[in-house]
Amino acid sequence: MRIRRLAPRLRRLPVRLRLTLAFSFGMAVVLAALGAFLYMRLATDLLKATDLDLRARAGVIVTSLNMREHAPLDAGRRLIDPDESFGQILTPSGAVVETTPAVSGAPMVPPRSVRSVDGPTFFTHRVQGVDDPARLLAVPVNLPGPHHDRAVLVVGAPLGDRHEALTSLTLLLLIGGPVALVVTSCAGWLLAGAALRPVERLRREAAAITESEPGRRLTVPETGDELTRLATTLNAMLARLQEALDREHRFVDAASHELRTPLALLKAELELAGSRPRDREELAAAVRAAAAETDRLVGLAEDMLVLARTRQGRLPLRRSPVSPRRLLEEAAEAFRVRAEGVGTVIEVTAEETEVRADPVRLRQVLHNLLDNALRHSGPAGPGRITLLAARVDEGLRVTVRDHGQGFPEEQLAQPPEPARVGAGLGLSIVRTIIEGHGGTLRLGNAPTGGARVTLTMP
Repeated sequence: MRIRRLAPRLRRLPVRLRLTLAFSFGMAVVLAALGAFLYMRLATDLLKATDLDLRARAGVIVTSLNMREHAPLDAGRRLIDPDESFGQILTPSGAVVETTPAVSGAPMVPPRSVRSVDGPTFFTHRVQGVDDPARLLAVPVNLPGPHHDRAVLVVGAPLGDRHEALTSLTLLLLIGGPVALVVTSCAGWLLAGAALRPVERLRREAAAITESEPGRRLTVPETGDELTRLATTLNAMLARLQEALDREHRFVDAASHELRTPLALLKAELELAGSRPRDREELAAAVRAAAAETDRLVGLAEDMLVLARTRQGRLPLRRSPVSPRRLLEEAAEAFRVRAEGVGTVIEVTAEETEVRADPVRLRQVLHNLLDNALRHSGPAGPGRITLLAARVDEGLRVTVRDHGQGFPEEQLAQPPEPARVGAGLGLSIVRTIIEGHGGTLRLGNAPTGGARVTLTMP
């Protein structure tokens, strides 16, 4: 529970500090483990050295006993050096046969332990007459004499020197460990700073990029590591953001461009109607013109709504069986009066077939194409707009052709991009809806003149 409560606090710390703390914690664990290993290794080695010395001394004494006809009496000089270690010869009952002066007060090993000795056996405990804990080696021997009575030779050495060596090592570890931890933590702080310095440089470069220089990009390191991938990813993100920003700007520009004409015409009609007294027919004509421009504004609003929904990743389609011929005839009828007003004839040629599509969206497509054709047919006398629908291998092909001025070459070189000024919103809406149905849009100019728009739907 404490770790769970501590985790949010740690996440609020700077990355450099968190890296340094993690590095310091790891080094603390390593230093503690190393210190424990050194302590245990030294303690084991010192104990092994003491045991080896006791075995050697016990071997010398056993050899001396085997070469004599009676037990040595001057134990202080013959058995062992009393200044360095001590020893005793004990009977199985615990009686002292011979002893060094330092431990002459009592048996070094209790009688119960003496009787259990059947081979070289080590003990570690306190001995009367010795200040420090002692390391003892008990070895069964036979006393010299005719009966060769069984006895136990016990030799020992104080562990004071071992304790002092371990204490000195512990003191060194307690002093040197924190010093080493501080030094390594400072090194970790510097290392974390050096590792994060390129990230900070990328951050400063990213903060320096403003709207006045949208084409500026971050410097990509040539190390080929995570920083290179980070800079590459950030540059790709900046490119996507710039593209989205440019698209928004183009959308606003195109919307302003498209809305300016119908609004200006609507305002002119209204101002003209109110500038002087008008008869009923003139007012009715002004109202019809205003209504037509209002319908055009409504259509533009619907087009912009389609683009907005498409940018959000969803274009709602309500598919149902649709007759392309009926849709073409309805669209031609809706624009018949407007076409006659500019001396243009709309012809429909369509096979009797059926397709599953959204009729509302397809009607919007046809209206946009007819509006675009009528606006660009040109004033050079009577014209003709042809609507064709036929079944092909890919599905359904719809062609809208006029005899006007045709598409500019630069517009044919690139597809109708959403909200691109010059192409208008109409063709962008057409492409969006057709691609939403899984189809394609192609623009071209007829060999005899005029524009040709071809839609192919599965």
